[in-house]
Amino acid sequence: MSNNKNTLTQTHQQATLDLSIELLERPSVTPDDDGCQDILSERLRQAGFDCEFMYFGDRDKTGEHAQVKNLWARRGTTNPVICFAGHTDVVPTGDVNNWTYPPFTPTIENGYLWARGAADMKTGIAAFTIAAERFVANHPEHNGSIAFLITSDEEGPSINGTVKVIETLEARQEKISYCLVGEPSSTDTLGDIIKNGRRGSLGATLTVTGQQGHVAYPHLACNPIHATTSALAELTTATWDSGNDYFTATSLQISNINSGTGATNVIPETLEVVFNFRFSTETTEDELKAKTHAIFDKHFADSKASYDIHWKLSGQPFLTPEGKLVSACQQAIKSVTGTQATLSTSGGTSDGRFIAPTGAQVVELGVRNATIHQVDEKVEVDDLGRLAQIYEGILENLLLD
Repeated sequence: MSNNKNTLTQTHQQATLDLSIELLERPSVTPDDDGCQDILSERLRQAGFDCEFMYFGDRDKTGEHAQVKNLWARRGTTNPVICFAGHTDVVPTGDVNNWTYPPFTPTIENGYLWARGAADMKTGIAAFTIAAERFVANHPEHNGSIAFLITSDEEGPSINGTVKVIETLEARQEKISYCLVGEPSSTDTLGDIIKNGRRGSLGATLTVTGQQGHVAYPHLACNPIHATTSALAELTTATWDSGNDYFTATSLQISNINSGTGATNVIPETLEVVFNFRFSTETTEDELKAKTHAIFDKHFADSKASYDIHWKLSGQPFLTPEGKLVSACQQAIKSVTGTQATLSTSGGTSDGRFIAPTGAQVVELGVRNATIHQVDEKVEVDDLGRLAQIYEGILENLLLD
């Protein structure tokens, strides 16, 4: 890191705060980028990046699947390729009257920056933009390449964002070596947690079909609820694996159960159950499916009801073991904050799940996640400049001899 840390901190701080506010003023509710990527591309071009917008998808008649704007920016033509990945889209605000300050009017109060996207994850994008600008200014002849992969389809269905950009890059054999996703990974203090992997996510919609009838004549009907209860009991108490040193044991959660006609005297015809596996590297998608079907086959063997399961894989588990990228991050965090970062694979999914299968080392590192997706989302103002310093330190650790 550079010698004059106090001056650097002040410079990083104001620049990151200013850019954060500029991005947070844009109501870029998924999948609308609302000009955020234009702001970023203009700055990156001035820093010598080649910027390419990639558009995927077309708005359908219902307006549910809008065309998604993505930014791929790169400076340099050689390896290694260090990629900062993130998203400009944010989740809906909910009732704006419940917010202390208007969600798209960034407000600094009590040491916090309040706005939708403050933690997830526009300040992270601002921080790695400032970090890249400063690094390039100080090291214009750096080794390797620096890249940005920015999408506006992370908080939505995630079908026309990062996954499609990666498909495009792979088709033209443009490979990412190291990827730093700016998701809010920190828990108690900035940089205390680095996400070096994520569990897989496998969703399922179970539909059980019986026969509708009168509750007073159950022998003339087949109740799908009754037919399913024993299978669900076994499903929710089954042990899928024991996890390992990096991952907790695979877990299953039922999120929705729907049945009935609304009448109290009618046996329903169908039952729908939605459940999800968050699975470790100790099991596979196929093994989870096979064990689930075995449970239902056993419990429905003598039943008049039938079942069907629709599966949806949102992402495979991935892990970046301790090595060059993890070490570069830990060293940079220690230099700026004095914290020894802990590795974790907890939490939900991120777009890292689309990048890791290409062979890239992937970690997530960003601000605290205490208020993400909540009313009154906010982030500590003092953390912004320090995060930019950390990101710049990572670039120095990876791209300087």
